Amino acid sequence: MKVKKIPMRMCLGCDEMKPKKELIRVVKSAEGEISLDLTGKKNGRGAYICRSAECLRLARKARRLEKSFQCRIDDEVYDRLESELSGDE
Repeated sequence: MKVKKIPMRMCLGCDEMKPKKELIRVVKSAEGEISLDLTGKKNGRGAYICRSAECLRLARKARRLEKSFQCRIDDEVYDRLESELSGDE
């Protein structure tokens, strides 16, 4: 029997490779809206982050989401992501 390959993704906060199901996808839609994608199915450019607020803070400090999405991200967006993430835990 063939073993199913587990897709791995890198967290933008801690730089660790983890199974895709353990991470949360952050999506930039075609309209430029940035949001959390808990289902992993939304359309748009995706980046992955651990389910901890600490990893989001690290990614924010190093501007890794901005580099990944190649755009400027306002502080309100980070604050909204952080509140959604803390409400998720």
